[in-house]
Amino acid sequence: MSVFMSAFAALVGAMADVMQPLFQGASAAAAIVLFTALVRLAVHPLSRAAARGQKARIRLQPQIAELRKKHRKNPERMQKALMELHKAENVSPLSGCLPSLLQMPAFFLLYHLFSSPTIDGHPNELLDHQLFGAPLGEHWHDALAHGGPFGPQGMVYLGLYAIVTVVATFNYRRTKQQMAANPVTPATGPDGQPVPGMGMMAKLMPLMSYATLFTVSVVPLAAALYVVTSTTWTAIERAFLYRDTPATSTAVATTAT
Repeated sequence: MSVFMSAFAALVGAMADVMQPLFQGASAAAAIVLFTALVRLAVHPLSRAAARGQKARIRLQPQIAELRKKHRKNPERMQKALMELHKAENVSPLSGCLPSLLQMPAFFLLYHLFSSPTIDGHPNELLDHQLFGAPLGEHWHDALAHGGPFGPQGMVYLGLYAIVTVVATFNYRRTKQQMAANPVTPATGPDGQPVPGMGMMAKLMPLMSYATLFTVSVVPLAAALYVVTSTTWTAIERAFLYRDTPATSTAVATTAT
């Protein structure tokens, strides 16, 4: 593990060296943003596949509703029919999870790298790097202890919080509008009855983007940069991939009320 972390630290350090002439003291932070973009670019084909799967599931909603109505007294037959429908349409219910799952190792690598004082027995020189005076290995509570929320370090976090809030609000409004325009048939259990809690989960889902605010508060600044960059990428990517499934005017009116 230490050898692997050394190689990763060397990669981030080399990217920072390349970007140093342009970004000066913020070169490591710029390297993290670039690294995040490269990771997201690598999983973009999976994001496109997930978008196609989501559009297919929306298209299949009338058929799914009909199958559940037809086989409501025979849950086993209903589940088999749903599986056959998804297979025939080449739709995987799990396709939307793959892009997020494949990004997790990159996030944990950065988290571990900027949480470790030593790498392979040597001082972690990356911890000396900063973003506008805020050390990449420190946290929000460290910034509060050095000048408070409006001090130099605190302002860096306030800037990240502002970006996250804007992106989360954009995601919230878009998700609410899409859910209203394309209502999904509630999931049912083996007995054919709606799964308990799924209705509440559907209501809370648009708010999940705001959870990033908490993440930024508890991880090292380097990992927070990864999260903010990735979240922003996701918002732009989804707006592009789902541009041909806009919310209807009815959905907008529903959201406004």
